Amino acid sequence: MKTILKRIKNKLFKKNKLTKKEQRHKLVGSAKSWKLKQDFQIAFLLNQGLKVDDKFLDLGCGTLRGGIPIINYLNEGHYYGIDVRKDVLVEGKKELKQEGLAHKNPKLISFDNFGELELNETFDVIFAFSVLIHLEDSILENCLHFVSRHLNSSGKFMANVNIGERPKGSWLEFPVMFKPIEFYEELAQKAGLSVTQMGTIKSLGHHSNDELSNNQIMLQFRKL
Repeated sequence: MKTILKRIKNKLFKKNKLTKKEQRHKLVGSAKSWKLKQDFQIAFLLNQGLKVDDKFLDLGCGTLRGGIPIINYLNEGHYYGIDVRKDVLVEGKKELKQEGLAHKNPKLISFDNFGELELNETFDVIFAFSVLIHLEDSILENCLHFVSRHLNSSGKFMANVNIGERPKGSWLEFPVMFKPIEFYEELAQKAGLSVTQMGTIKSLGHHSNDELSNNQIMLQFRKL
């Protein structure tokens, strides 16, 4: 009987034990949905016309959950990733090495404040997946001014947000924000950007069991 119970316990442990990738990517979201999130990001960007020679900025690149296939696709040196959490970025660098993509020479940069960050580069595409939803109002305003400074004249910035009115929640040490579209339009205008709604991320190919996430709206910002 003890042997049978031990076997059952071992099976349950193995079933619930996270893989190395799940352990790494749970730092930026659900451990079990990291591949879904990764596949969505590269498919979405390709559908939006991402080219191999585009200069690309991944705003909030984290563990490179989404960044790995983007780095693999782009020309060498064309991917930039920034993040405020140094420990998470360390994991991203480990992921890069383990995936054998260090030769692509991506620039991975930690920073503290959008107002103090200057990359001396402009980008064709800036992307922030599940990032703006975690920014307090003043940080978001600085973020959009940062984007405006680093977006080239024909470039675009795309990011998913929670549209609506409800109390903010939390995830780890970050808030989860819900705002009306007028809020983003006003801040975009201040930063010299226009903003349009592209649709829910579900309509753009994000199919998960989390309907709140599926119903987030993808926004596109461009220089005025």
